[in-house]
Amino acid sequence: MARTMARIVRAETPHTGWCTRDHRCGVDEHRSADFTADDIGGRAWLTRVRAGNQEYIEIRARIPLHSNEKASRWQLATALNLMRDLLAEVAPRLGRLSNRDQRAVGRRAA
Repeated sequence: MARTMARIVRAETPHTGWCTRDHRCGVDEHRSADFTADDIGGRAWLTRVRAGNQEYIEIRARIPLHSNEKASRWQLATALNLMRDLLAEVAPRLGRLSNRDQRAVGRRAA
């Protein structure tokens, strides 16, 4: 009998010291509990993720928009520009962190 569907085979990734070890972890992806910031009028969540042998930050935010269309467009543009600045600041540069980037390493999340 001929096989009509290909099998997808993924190598299992072992749990990390920081992953939740629950339904958030999959066969090839592990996720930490969310780090939440919600004391500034909006809410933001950071999640540490390992997929395969690559780790990354997943960022989600909920920011109330102004009811005025012009003001809300300004908020959207500002958020996008700040996100670009954030990515430029924290994205890996040649696989190492500068001394300035290390100030938050080891700080406990609230």
